Amino acid sequence: LGNVLPEIPGPLLVLEHEGFVLRGRFTPGIDENEWCARRLLARIHRLTLDRLRREIEPVPVERFVDFVLRWQRTSPGTLGRGRDGVLAVITQLQGFEIPAAAWETAVLPARIASYDPRWLDELCLTGEIVWGRITPPAAGTETEPAGPVRAATRHVPITLMVREDLPWLRWRYAAKAEPPPLSPRARRALDVLVGRGASFFSDLAGLGHLLPAELHGALRELVAAGMVSQDGFGAVRSLVSPIRGHRRRRHRPLAAPRGEGRWTMLSSPFSSPDETIDGWARQLLARYGIVFRDLLAREHAAPPWYRILPALRAMEARGELRGGRFVANVGGEQYALPEAVERLRQLRDQPHHAPIRLSAVDPLNLSGLLIPGPRVRAHPGNVVIVAGGVCVAMRQGGERWISERLDPETAAAVRAV
Repeated sequence: LGNVLPEIPGPLLVLEHEGFVLRGRFTPGIDENEWCARRLLARIHRLTLDRLRREIEPVPVERFVDFVLRWQRTSPGTLGRGRDGVLAVITQLQGFEIPAAAWETAVLPARIASYDPRWLDELCLTGEIVWGRITPPAAGTETEPAGPVRAATRHVPITLMVREDLPWLRWRYAAKAEPPPLSPRARRALDVLVGRGASFFSDLAGLGHLLPAELHGALRELVAAGMVSQDGFGAVRSLVSPIRGHRRRRHRPLAAPRGEGRWTMLSSPFSSPDETIDGWARQLLARYGIVFRDLLAREHAAPPWYRILPALRAMEARGELRGGRFVANVGGEQYALPEAVERLRQLRDQPHHAPIRLSAVDPLNLSGLLIPGPRVRAHPGNVVIVAGGVCVAMRQGGERWISERLDPETAAAVRAV
């Protein structure tokens, strides 16, 4: 109806109340309210979405792999820098659990130029970032099979995350019926934290009547159960520090960390189901730019695809993202941030980047999922080298492989990575 009936708002208000018409600004350049039949507006909206989807030309999987390597700042010229760069990387990767040993040895250095651990310490000590486990141990992962809670080791899966996002990131703990079983020493340490709140190591030892070695073992157990964290990142580093010598490994526990900040409960009020799904949908978009079902194969902490899909459809209807066929030969629905679509277009005719070495626990290890070839198991010691959007070399256990189809110059570059 546009503005042709400004003199009769009364009847239009009645129709609006009955749900027949909608009021808003539908025409570009018009600053006044307009009226439109609900069904007609829905049809216009559907035709607009269909037109936007037809504008997109899908790219090969190899080009998408190139895109996501740049999107996650692992390609030359895209690395983050300094404290702000570390925060940006964590904001993008939060919710993806990685073995504790890999965060500062493989994942962060792959994305931050001249990575300095002090940047992460500062973010943790100021309270912006928190670390911990967000999937119950019984869930099982590639790096940790399902089973009873064991003391945390260098392979315990943890994530770094923005503290305010804890309520929806830890949704699997909200869905868990019972807490994991704990040893008596772990229960005593936990009781102190519940009753007293954040505490230093010495306070926990005294109030819990625990020897330092006993408390250290209790805290390892609580970390593995996803129940505690610490102000700093020093406790995680103590988990991954090597214990040299067979005799020391059998008879002497790793020295308890001191002066590394207070221990705290890793807990918060849980978000509502709708807030949780919306948070995860936006997180996956931030992580990959373009999302589809196959990308969730290693997202063990995320809700299943069928629960995330309605949120993505709603976001497309609101104009927050684009739906369509962005990556060829990939089944199911695909959704992308508008800026990701534009960057994907810009990469269409650009040359592939140089070979990139990735730890197999990195979120970008898409071997066997999107990247053709064998799947490299997500273990900290395994390595994948990607060039031209395909896996050109890998190391898995004692097995090493390099593609025979590489030209001599590329093969030499791969061996040097």
